[in-house]
Amino acid sequence: MKSVICPPFLQRGDTIGICAPARKVGQEDIEPAVKILESWGLFPVLGKNLFGADNQFSGTDAQRAEDLQEFLNDPAIKAVISARGGYGTMRIIDRLDFTGFAENPKWIIGYSDITVLHSHVSRHLHCATMHATMPYNFNRDPHSTETLRQALFGVPAAYRETNETDVPNRAGTGEGVLVGGNLSLLFALQGSASDIETEGKILFLEDLDEYLYHIDRMVLSLKRARKLEGLKGLIIGGMHEMKDNPVPYGKTAEEIIAEQVAEYDYPVCYGFPAGHGVKNYALQLGKKVRLDVETDLSHLTFL
Repeated sequence: MKSVICPPFLQRGDTIGICAPARKVGQEDIEPAVKILESWGLFPVLGKNLFGADNQFSGTDAQRAEDLQEFLNDPAIKAVISARGGYGTMRIIDRLDFTGFAENPKWIIGYSDITVLHSHVSRHLHCATMHATMPYNFNRDPHSTETLRQALFGVPAAYRETNETDVPNRAGTGEGVLVGGNLSLLFALQGSASDIETEGKILFLEDLDEYLYHIDRMVLSLKRARKLEGLKGLIIGGMHEMKDNPVPYGKTAEEIIAEQVAEYDYPVCYGFPAGHGVKNYALQLGKKVRLDVETDLSHLTFL
């Protein structure tokens, strides 16, 4: 297994690029976040197509790819943060050239639809990325935004979190490289050039606004692809705003996952505060972590 590259942590005075590879955003959505980034001592640079619009997208595929490509290529840009998620990154991933990024690795930041970038970079470049809140959500939970600041500036991270779901954790300890992101995107990326590799790793999953039977189908698909059997641990983040049919499915998202991984013996924690909920703590994907799990408590330490 290749060793993981960690981009340089940021310093005051560094430049960070903001682009929108998916859904469109307005200037009013981004201005508060620009001020927050400036208060951290950073210099935000906006993609020239950031406020573009092509139906639901922030500009055409070509425009969105152009902004991201410029930031990937520019060695002066020390991090690239996606303004928001939505849908659209998969439409441009095959247009991107990561040659310049490989020569000058930098933090790629975001969650939800940005899982496409996390998975692709992990698969091909073995480089750490940042699953974290985005400018569109900076004011949603100041503590979550603070975890991003600390992670970007290299403050060692350790989270000790209580499981507030109705499904008990599966106790145990595991160490491995942290990978994952949005379940729907990881499911959609299977069999593609951006497919995730999970063997011997700790997998993080979260999702939003899905039918419960879709959750079962996606988790079962990962299982049939043997992406769940060789894990060192499983972290289930927020499973928010799940939907059901008039004839109920009969299980929560957490219960569905617990059923599908019952035959394995690695530690599993539920309700970790990362994903589409109010709390969305920064996770350095691609970094080695230690996961210590008790019945109602989990402790995640970045090594």
